[in-house]
Amino acid sequence: MAKSSADDEELRRACEAAIEGTKQKIVMSIRVAKSRGIWGKSGRLGRNMAKPRVLALSGRTIICAVKSKGQETEAFLRVLKYSSGGVLEPAKLYKLKHLSKVEVVTNDPSGCTFTLGFDNLRSQSVAPPQWTMRNIDDRNRLLLCILNICKDVLGCLPKVVGVDIVEMALWAKENTPSVTTQRNLQDGPVATTVPESGMKVTVEKELVSQVEEEDIEALLGTYVMGIGEAEAFSERLKRELHALEAANVHAILESEPLVDEVLQGLEAATSCVDDMDDWLGMFNVKLRHMREDIESIESRNNKLEMQSVNNKSLIEELDKLLERLCVPSEYAACLTGGSFDEARMLQNVEACEWLTGALRGLQVPNLDPSYAKMRAVKDKRAELEKLKATFVRRASEFLRNYFASLVDFMIGDKSYFSQRGQLKRPDHADLRYKCRTYARLLQHLKSLDKSCLGPLRKAYCSSLNLLLRREAREFANELRASTKASRNPTVWLEASTGGNQSGNSADTSAVSDAYAKMLTIFIPLLVDESSFFAHFMCFEVPALAPPGGVANGGKSGSYDDDTNDDDLGIMDIDDNDSKAGKTSADLQSLNESLQDLLDGIQEDFYAVVDWAYKIDPLRCISMHGITERYLSGQKADAAGFVRLLLGALESKISMQFSKFVDEACHQIERNERNVRQMGVLSYIPRFATLATRMEQYIQGQSRDLVDQAYTKFVSVMFATLEKLAQTDPKYADIFLLENYAAFQNSLYDLANVVPTLAKFYHQASEAYEQACTRHISMIIYYQFERLFQFARKIEDLMFTISAEEIPFQLGLSKMDLRKMLKSSLSGVDKSITAMYKKLQKNLTSEELLPSLWDKCKKEFLDKYDSFAQLVAKIYPTETIPSVSEMRDLLASM
Repeated sequence: MAKSSADDEELRRACEAAIEGTKQKIVMSIRVAKSRGIWGKSGRLGRNMAKPRVLALSGRTIICAVKSKGQETEAFLRVLKYSSGGVLEPAKLYKLKHLSKVEVVTNDPSGCTFTLGFDNLRSQSVAPPQWTMRNIDDRNRLLLCILNICKDVLGCLPKVVGVDIVEMALWAKENTPSVTTQRNLQDGPVATTVPESGMKVTVEKELVSQVEEEDIEALLGTYVMGIGEAEAFSERLKRELHALEAANVHAILESEPLVDEVLQGLEAATSCVDDMDDWLGMFNVKLRHMREDIESIESRNNKLEMQSVNNKSLIEELDKLLERLCVPSEYAACLTGGSFDEARMLQNVEACEWLTGALRGLQVPNLDPSYAKMRAVKDKRAELEKLKATFVRRASEFLRNYFASLVDFMIGDKSYFSQRGQLKRPDHADLRYKCRTYARLLQHLKSLDKSCLGPLRKAYCSSLNLLLRREAREFANELRASTKASRNPTVWLEASTGGNQSGNSADTSAVSDAYAKMLTIFIPLLVDESSFFAHFMCFEVPALAPPGGVANGGKSGSYDDDTNDDDLGIMDIDDNDSKAGKTSADLQSLNESLQDLLDGIQEDFYAVVDWAYKIDPLRCISMHGITERYLSGQKADAAGFVRLLLGALESKISMQFSKFVDEACHQIERNERNVRQMGVLSYIPRFATLATRMEQYIQGQSRDLVDQAYTKFVSVMFATLEKLAQTDPKYADIFLLENYAAFQNSLYDLANVVPTLAKFYHQASEAYEQACTRHISMIIYYQFERLFQFARKIEDLMFTISAEEIPFQLGLSKMDLRKMLKSSLSGVDKSITAMYKKLQKNLTSEELLPSLWDKCKKEFLDKYDSFAQLVAKIYPTETIPSVSEMRDLLASM
């Protein structure tokens, strides 16, 4: 028999080297082949191919912390595989304590293939690997070693399927050496190996005990039979079994008296048991009655105890309810007849807080629904409602009178307003300080009765509106009186106006500065008043502008450094008041109240705008930019009326400026009524001066306003220019080219920086070129009419007949060509001189003559070049002056 790999010392050393450092010792190592599944079923070929592996049994001793346990031994089954260099390396590690099943595969007729099942594997649905040994001896050797280790070390055996334990025991008996010892080393139980018949079998313990083995040997020793007498041995055993059974029946028959005595004893015991059952039944009845009595007593006690607890809870609840229903005398006196002086406001606020809490405490969410139907609760709620109505009426009447008295006092004191020679900035710090005293009271009035705020808001708006209008009127009057500015002309483009009137315009910057000062003072004031009103009168709106924001149109500073924060210094009474969102009804109510608060103040701003327009209409441009800057800074919802005011101001300024633009356009159109116009119209250079001044006044977002004015001005100017040119068609082109040239010259600098004027500059340039082309063509045709008429006839005939036939047409023969050339080009220098003089004759702008003459010469040469090409094509034998000769002649002129 071939030597088993379990006896291979080199394999054992290789395995120990592979697990070096794990403190484990190899008990057995053996070579196996690993496979998975069956051929032809699931999986690829590579998955079912047998792979060489080494199975190694190893052990490790663990020193336990518990003294009673001492040392524990762990047993492992290691799977090692060969690396690419043929060196063993660990592949998998199984703990033998989890081994639950050992199954020999029945599909393998050799019986050398088996599987090991572990109960701690994650995926039990995956088929375990199959291990195939070289022969049955190697298989039995490995399985016996595993079973012995499980029994001795772990104290349990796995389930064995597909192999007979008795066969394995017999195999172990045959292959076990005569002297078998077992040593318990420090590293765990390790079997002693003894060589026999050229083999080494490692068996730790036999599956049949020594006593059982001796009994079997003694039994077999009583029968001296040959090996082939198994049937005779079986027959003998059957005969002995029948003899034993017959002996047992005989013994039973002989023991009848004894059985009778046993039956009598059983009857006596039965009667005693029956008596005992009767006694127990009687005791059970008595105990049941006692149990019922005890339960009845416990039930009555539980009811009495529950009634006591309920009565105690009821008394506590009634005490709490009475405490709620009690109205403290000091609060009742304060709510019904207390004073609203500043010194008494703390008591009034405390009384309001108590009343609010008491009313909430008697409402269903905060009060048990069963209490709400009690007559005492209803009466107390009615009493509190009466207290609330009385207090709200008294407080509302006091606040209405208080607001009116505050404003009347300020209106009666002239030091609060601007006076002659002194502009007074409105100061509402004292007014707001006094109002803040009652801000907390208003919060409580809102929580008590929200409907009372409507009359209070109207009273506050009515009183403060008188103060704001008075301040704005006095400030606007003094602002206009203290501003010194010369009045500029409103007529810029009138034909009858002197030529230098627009050039001596006075500086009117003080006018726009005065308007900006009006906005700087009052717009932040109105925004602050709107914000203060929204918070003071308990509107659910966010702050209009944070301190240092853009409430004043982007300038640094604010209306009042001490009061730019409109925080009233109070906390929200109702949690819902802290929410930023508000209903559309609340927003509509706020806008209506703000209109009542600020309505009428716009008239004083209109007066300042009208005054500025009368001094200098062009100041509307700068005022529009200033207004737009302030308008873009107002973003908050509560400043809605301030935005409306600024929007109305912007519309007013735009309307005034449109009025000026319309009047200037009428001045331009009145040029049509004059007599025949010659030279450059007066409004052309004046418009350039006007545009320069308008560009100086542009601020912020007023560019659109100015561009619209430019568009209207230039459209009317060009339309009027075309109409005036049609009155005298003979000189229309000269008139147009001179005016369009003057327009370009006067607006050249502005057109480089203003896109709108650049567009009209290019439009004038195109019109100028068209007028030049028409006028020059007219002069050329006037002097060389026969020459170019002859060329035109040839061009017309070339569409109908061939070039060879043209010299034979009437009036186009070679003789006719010579006559025409003689009459047209015999004194060509004189004709050119006459053409120059005619160009110069009606031109009033001498600076245009050189450029026009250059255009004229170029146009003449182009036309003559076309004529020369026609002659060379139609009359190839005829000679005419060349184009270069004509160019030299023109250059010498």
